[in-house]
Amino acid sequence: MAKSDVSFDSAGIRIAAHLYTPEGTGRGPWPALVVGHPGTAVKEQTSGTYARLAAERGFVTLAFDAAYQGESGGLPRGLEDPAQRVEDFKAAVSYLTTLDAVDAGRIGLLGVCASGSYALAATGGDHRVRAVATVSTAEPARQFRFGADGSQDPAVFQSLLDAAAAARSTGARGEDPGAMTMFPESAEQAHALGGEHGVEGFEYYCTPRGEHERSAKVLAWESIDKMASSDAFHAVPLIGDRPILQIIGERAVTAWMAVEAHRRATGPKEIHWIEGASHVDLYDKKEYVDPAVDKLTDFFTTSLGATA
Repeated sequence: MAKSDVSFDSAGIRIAAHLYTPEGTGRGPWPALVVGHPGTAVKEQTSGTYARLAAERGFVTLAFDAAYQGESGGLPRGLEDPAQRVEDFKAAVSYLTTLDAVDAGRIGLLGVCASGSYALAATGGDHRVRAVATVSTAEPARQFRFGADGSQDPAVFQSLLDAAAAARSTGARGEDPGAMTMFPESAEQAHALGGEHGVEGFEYYCTPRGEHERSAKVLAWESIDKMASSDAFHAVPLIGDRPILQIIGERAVTAWMAVEAHRRATGPKEIHWIEGASHVDLYDKKEYVDPAVDKLTDFFTTSLGATA
């Protein structure tokens, strides 16, 4: 398996990516997967893990930093723009179609957490995508509006919209609008704010377990009002008869979002539960990631006509 630094254009923004190719690429062209990362994450974290493991199983894989994040271009930094995130997936597919090592008729999408929702939306609007899979699906717009577990007081999001509006006015005056910090200073504070799910996110992004210097861990305030009018699941019925697989940890408080997407799908669809796993466990814990990758390999082997 070889790894190389590559880049491509997405609506005028340079996207930085890692391209993973399996051994023996001379036997290609190979089936390929675009792999997207969770919100505020970078390609060196969980999406890179899944891309590397899939490449070891016979797929060309492309793990990329979303626009405005990581090594990719775009201002303001840390912007979570749902429309751009979907466009990034489509641009990644376009890039893969230019590679001799890739069979352009056998391309799938794989999204983790936030990218799970964006991968579904991108598949709905791009008929070049043969199949789509997600791990720990979460749609940022729903999570901010309703909370990770779906029970958040609506007043919380209204207060965020107040802050986002104030930040836009601040920026219009030429002043620094600042950014929304995604994580508190300690695991104890994370637990007080978000329970076990909050602690797990803190431990992954803010400790040596998974932290990376380019994972900003903040959102530009514009992200909030962009998400207010976004629904990545709206395009799920457009996927039609192309297969969908969603992998969820059985303890994931975010599972309701994947279940909602599943209900909207009209063609071949499957939810696969990983016993004992939480949402964040599926980011990096070998005892949960390995069976998830095994399932993904079987799914894409069948749906893309690949030979693992």
